[in-house]
Amino acid sequence: MKRIIHILVGKRSKTAQELQKVLTEYGCIIKTRLGLHETHPEKCTEVGLVILELSGERKDALGLERKLKRIPDIKTKLVELSLD
Repeated sequence: MKRIIHILVGKRSKTAQELQKVLTEYGCIIKTRLGLHETHPEKCTEVGLVILELSGERKDALGLERKLKRIPDIKTKLVELSLD
């Protein structure tokens, strides 16, 4: 089973610190982390996308998703994939 969480981050300058705190708390189950946002020479956009590949138990992934959903201006989706 592969578990991936997509995190759409709004107001990055205001939510980044709380988001990082949660990601650090669950750092032991984060196998891969990819952060994407639009850039511009004068100003970075306030919207970003973070993709996490997770290891560990399903309950841990659900706990991470629950905590992420409590952060204002963040939308998240846990995706579970298997070849079964």
